[in-house]
Amino acid sequence: MFFVCCIQLAQAQNAPDNDPKAGEILDAMSRKYQAIPAFKASFTYTAENKNNGVQESYPGELTVKGNMFRLKMAGQEVINNGTTVWTYMKESNEVNIADYEADDQEITPSKIFNVYKKGYKYTFTEETKDKGVSYEVVDLIPEKKNTKVFKVRFTVNKRDKSIRSVKVFEKNGNKSIYTITGFTASNNIDDRLFAFDKSQYKDVEVIDLRENK
Repeated sequence: MFFVCCIQLAQAQNAPDNDPKAGEILDAMSRKYQAIPAFKASFTYTAENKNNGVQESYPGELTVKGNMFRLKMAGQEVINNGTTVWTYMKESNEVNIADYEADDQEITPSKIFNVYKKGYKYTFTEETKDKGVSYEVVDLIPEKKNTKVFKVRFTVNKRDKSIRSVKVFEKNGNKSIYTITGFTASNNIDDRLFAFDKSQYKDVEVIDLRENK
């Protein structure tokens, strides 16, 4: 599912030539988010394709607690409680239900903070400044060469190691940019938020794809 940033990668050990400076930045960023029990974030998703001049932007909302998440963006909702995933399409008013099987090769919003630890080489690119705030830019390169993604760029606040943006580069010229616009840590997000409540969606069509439904 592209809307949840799923990128297929090889399972491989970190390459020995990883940039130590980039590693320090990523480790600090990872520690920051792993220490937060749960959070809510707002963001802007921008899709670019220079080959055909297309650029589209959508607002989004993300809630994460442990390995569970709820994502709203571009008329879709994706809800994952760690065992089941619901994908709701507003336009057709239908929800698909499927079993969720954890896969080390899949990137989800709950795994993004540790994705660099396996299957990537990483390097420090530059330090930039925007509106008086300094950011550190780190590029992740998939070790597997036959993936559609050739680079993932993290822009991290130099002072507090929070993520400013994640940019995904594809070999076909497509770019996907996720820019954080708001962030709130929380200790009291109810687990029920991470399950689809049919009663909240009038006349919704349910398509159950689970093996043992």
